[in-house]
This record gives sequence, structure tokens and C-alpha cells, in this order.
Amino acid sequence: MNPLTEKQIRSSFINATRRETTQATLPDLTAARWEQLDYLGWRDRKAPLSAYVVLELAGEPTGILLRAGTPSATAVRRKAVCAWCRDLASVEAAMFVARRGGSAGRAGNTIGTLVCEDFSCSRNVRRPPTSSDAGTDAELVRELIVQERVAELRERAARFVQEVAATL
Repeated sequence: MNPLTEKQIRSSFINATRRETTQATLPDLTAARWEQLDYLGWRDRKAPLSAYVVLELAGEPTGILLRAGTPSATAVRRKAVCAWCRDLASVEAAMFVARRGGSAGRAGNTIGTLVCEDFSCSRNVRRPPTSSDAGTDAELVRELIVQERVAELRERAARFVQEVAATL
């Protein structure tokens, strides 16, 4: 992912109001390891139910505002698979809902997905494959598996953002 500035991030959101965009608490952009990110995702530390994802669509940064569900004290937590990185071992996946862009979003239409709670998908797909994933083959096979995981993560995340942008 190409490094982004605060201005680029704030102007990239397709489903947030101007007020929501200006009130968003951004992560430390200087600490981001851009070369290892397929998207920039974070939870707002001042508003923990708000989360943001910015990725590149057609070479342009495109961001979405997400809302996390409120955890129920009585609900039994079950491990879920992240819909983007398809990782089960590392992190809990949580349901995030995004208001659709345009008039559909203003009418209250939303779309949801399960994503890693801490948006660690980029790290998860770059983890070396296990011997059960890659067998005992050469390092080249392991690298190809990681490249395929990265490509699939980018495609699934982009597809979700495109769904948010689509109007009904």
C-alpha cells in the first residue's frame, strides 16, 4: 500500500459525513509499515465502536466507516473466521457494519462482514504457511502461498468496499 497523508485519508471516506470524517481519530501514520499493509484499518480509540478501513481502489485511496456491534455480557463468544483473510488461529473476528454510500446509506441501508477485531489481516496472510499448508516443498512454494493469500485478501477487502459504494 502506498503511504497516505491525513488529508488523503480524511477525504477518502465514501460513507461518512463531513462531521464523522473530521472527528475521526487517526492512527499514528509514521508508525505504519506501509509496504506490509494491504489496507489501513483501525478502531477509533475515542469512540471504540467506530472503525475505519482505507484501501486503494483503481489507484485511489477509498475509505469506509464501520460500526462494531456492542458486546453482550450474556452472549457466548464463538471463534469466527475473518471474511477477508480467512484466518481463524490468530485473532477473534468481529461483526462490522458499514452504512452504504450515497442515497442508499442515507436511507439506512447497511452491509456487514466479519473482520479481524484488530484489523491484522495483512500480518495474518503473510505468516509463513505450515507444513500442512505447503507440505515439505521448497521455499518457493511457501512464497507462492503467501502471495496468493495476499492477492485474495486484497480482492475480498476491495469487493466489500465496492459493495459499500454500490447504491441500490
